[in-house]
Amino acid sequence: MDTPRLRKARGAFFTPPEVAQYLVDWAVRSPEDRLLEPSCGEAGFLLSAVARLKELGANPLLWSPQLSGVEIHQESALAARDVLARDGIDADIAVANFFTCTPKPEFNAVVGNPPYIRYQQFSGAARAQSLEAALSQGVRLNGLASSWAAFVVHAAAFLKPEGRLAVVLPAELLTVGYAAEVRRFLLRRFSKVRLVMFEQRIFPGVLEEVVLLLAEGSRGASHFELYQAKNAESLASVGAHTWTEHAPGVDEKWTPALVSGEAFGLYRSVVEGEEFSPLLDWGETYLGAVTGNNAYFALSADDVARRGIALEDCVKICPPGSRHLAGTKFTGEAWRALLSQGERCFLFYPRVKAGEAAKRHVRRGARQGVHRAYKCTVRTPWWKVPLVQVPDLFLTYMNHDRPRLISNDARLHILNSLYGIKLRDGVRRLGRELLPVACLNSITLLGAEIVGRSYGGGLLKLEPREADRLPVPSAALLKSISKELRELQPQLSVALRKRDLPAAVALVDQLLLSQAVGISDSQLAVLRTAREVLFQRRRARGQNSGSN
Repeated sequence: MDTPRLRKARGAFFTPPEVAQYLVDWAVRSPEDRLLEPSCGEAGFLLSAVARLKELGANPLLWSPQLSGVEIHQESALAARDVLARDGIDADIAVANFFTCTPKPEFNAVVGNPPYIRYQQFSGAARAQSLEAALSQGVRLNGLASSWAAFVVHAAAFLKPEGRLAVVLPAELLTVGYAAEVRRFLLRRFSKVRLVMFEQRIFPGVLEEVVLLLAEGSRGASHFELYQAKNAESLASVGAHTWTEHAPGVDEKWTPALVSGEAFGLYRSVVEGEEFSPLLDWGETYLGAVTGNNAYFALSADDVARRGIALEDCVKICPPGSRHLAGTKFTGEAWRALLSQGERCFLFYPRVKAGEAAKRHVRRGARQGVHRAYKCTVRTPWWKVPLVQVPDLFLTYMNHDRPRLISNDARLHILNSLYGIKLRDGVRRLGRELLPVACLNSITLLGAEIVGRSYGGGLLKLEPREADRLPVPSAALLKSISKELRELQPQLSVALRKRDLPAAVALVDQLLLSQAVGISDSQLAVLRTAREVLFQRRRARGQNSGSN
C-alpha cells in the first residue's frame, strides 16, 4: 500500500491542479503536440494534458501516441493508467527508473514535478544512474546534488530542438552551489528561460519553496526572466504582467532575482563604487588548521593539568566552533574566560624535545587509533598538526544568521572551524581595529546572502573564494570616518552584547551608508528589506530541513 511516508521517501509530492494545468497550458500549444510526464505519479499532469488537448481540438483517437509517462512506482503507474482509462485515454505509461530511459528527442513538451530527494537519502545505484544521465548531457554534478538536478537535465534530452520544458523545481535552483551546473546548462540549452516564484507556499504541508521553470528553444540564452506570483490561484493572470530580466555572470548564483530590481540595482551601484571593495582587497582568506581529530588534539586546561602536559607542548587556540565569537574583537581576557569555563583553548603541539607527558599523550593517541585518521596518515609525524599563520581577523563561514568578522586581539592560532584573514601591509592596523565594526552594515549583510551558499538546515556558508568577494567598506572610506567609528564602538558593544543586530546595523548604517556614502533613508529601507527577504527564505529552508 502506498502511504505518505513512502511517497516522501521517493520524493513524490503531488502538484496542486492549478499549477499542473498552468504548466501544461504553457507547454502544449498544438493539437498534435506530443507530451512526456517523467515521474508521472498518478497522472496529474497527463490529466491536465487531456483537458488542454480537448481545448485545442485534438482527435482523441490519436492521444495514445501523444501522451507518455514514466513512473518507477508500479502501483502509481497502474493507478495512472486506470484514471486515464476512465477518460477513454490509452496513454503509454512505462514502469521504469527514468534515469535508465534512453532519451529520444521526439517530444514537443516535457512537463512534471521531479522527485525531490536530498543528497543524504539519494545514494547508491540510483545516484550513480542520475549522475551518469546528467554527464551524458555534458553536466557534471557534485556529490551534494539532490535528485531533481539530474532529473531536469535528463528530461531536456527528450525534447525536440524547439520543444518546451515546464517543471516544478525547488527554489534552491537559484541559490545553492551544487545547482550551478544546472543553471549554466539551462542558459546554454534553451533560447528562453523563465521562472515563476510565489509569495505564498503552494504545496500544502510542505515548507520547501518552489519555482516553476518554463524553458523553450535551443539557441542559448543570455539571461533569464522572472515573475513573482502571489499563489497558485493567481497563475491565471501571469501572462498579463511584465517579466523581470536577469543576466547573471557565468559563475554567479541567481540569488539576486529573489530581491527587487531596485534593491539589486542599488546594491550593485554601491559595491561597484569606490566606497566598497571585495574583502580580498584587504587581505588573504584561509582555512584554519586541520587536526584530524579535535577531541584528541584540542585540550582544555583540565586536560593539560590532568595529563601533566607542559604548556610548552601546546599552543593557544581559539576554541573549536564559533558560538563564542559574538562581538567584533576577541581579547586575551575573553580567551582566559573561556579557559576557566572548560573550553578547549589549547592545541597539543609537542616540541622537538617533547616532555615525557607529551610522549605519553602521543602513545595514548596511537593506542586509540588516532593516527589512522586520514589527515594524520598524510603527515609526518602524525601527531604534529600543521599550523597556519596567526590571523589578524577571524571570519565565521558557517552561520545561521550572518558571517562575523572578529579582530584576533588575543593573537591566537585557529582550527578549521574558522577562516583566518591576514591583512595586507599598509591596512593592517586600520583593518584590525575598524573593519569588523564597519562590516555591520546593510550592504555587507546583503552581500553575504548574495555571494554565499544556502545549505540544508538554513546555514549560510562562504567558501574561501566567496569570502574574497564579500563586499566590505574600502580602506579609503574607513580612513575618512575612522574617528567617528571609534566613537561609535561603545554603543555597538552594548547592542551586540544584547544580541540586538538591527540596532548595531542601524548605528553603522547611519554613519557609513547615510553620511559617508549618501544613501537615503528610503534606499536603506530597500536594502534592509532585500536582506531580510533572503534571510527569511534561508531560515524557512532550515525549518524544513528535516521534513523533506
